[in-house]
Amino acid sequence: MDEVYFLTPKDARRLILSKGRVKLNLDLRKTNRTFEILLKGGEFVFPDGTRVEMGVIERIARDDDTVYFVKSGVYKAAIACEGYYKLVPTIPPTIEINGIRMHRTKETNPLQDTRDKVNAVKPGEGETVLDTCMGLGYTAIEASKRGAYVITIEKDPNVIELARINPWSRELFTGGRIQVVQGDAFDVAKRFKDESFDVVIHDPPRFSLAGQLYSKEFYRELFRVLKPGGRLFHYVGNPGRKYRKKDLPRGVMERLRRVGFVDVRKVEEALGVVAEKPKRGK
Repeated sequence: MDEVYFLTPKDARRLILSKGRVKLNLDLRKTNRTFEILLKGGEFVFPDGTRVEMGVIERIARDDDTVYFVKSGVYKAAIACEGYYKLVPTIPPTIEINGIRMHRTKETNPLQDTRDKVNAVKPGEGETVLDTCMGLGYTAIEASKRGAYVITIEKDPNVIELARINPWSRELFTGGRIQVVQGDAFDVAKRFKDESFDVVIHDPPRFSLAGQLYSKEFYRELFRVLKPGGRLFHYVGNPGRKYRKKDLPRGVMERLRRVGFVDVRKVEEALGVVAEKPKRGK
């Protein structure tokens, strides 16, 4: 794959303030590598020879919530189709769909948010993990780094395309311990055999966008595919005490118990709920 160089508004401002020569990290801080960029004749010259006019860099500098990339031209890391999808220059990036961010970014960052969720169920060496809603894949990557084998599901092909662009998502497609499945988790879960997974990490979109992923029917499938003694983490978020006059976390916990989960409890630091499938014989 040819090198792709990423620019944030902060990077663009550094280019504008440079005196003709500057070293920048161009992979959204995924590594510590830097590249020298020169200003020649009013254009910035990138390592692959791409020349970018000062006016373009000035526009990027004013666009605080968007990631750009350089590859024989300058492009937004965004997709406009039936909705508007883009990478947002948090470190690591989050994805924004129609103005809604898919990770917690207030008082935390997407990487710490991911670690809090994964720590709630602690997947270990050789375990199998079902990650129901991939997004940019940070959860799947973190679980795989701990030695687990992961199947991660993503319904939206536009999200998968942004993950392919994002340098922080690269291990989804190159790490060898992760299988990406495109489809609706509600349907895909039914294909797995009973007792296939040690851990399920369920991080669905908000209830108003994916109500069936909060349903008792779907929870039965998660219970079925977990091995006895298996652990579930369910992200709920912080919808306020009442969501449309319903206590969302309480409703989630009640439905999990009804389908057979035990030791159901909140994990405040991860804004979610953990539960277990009873061990065999209990």
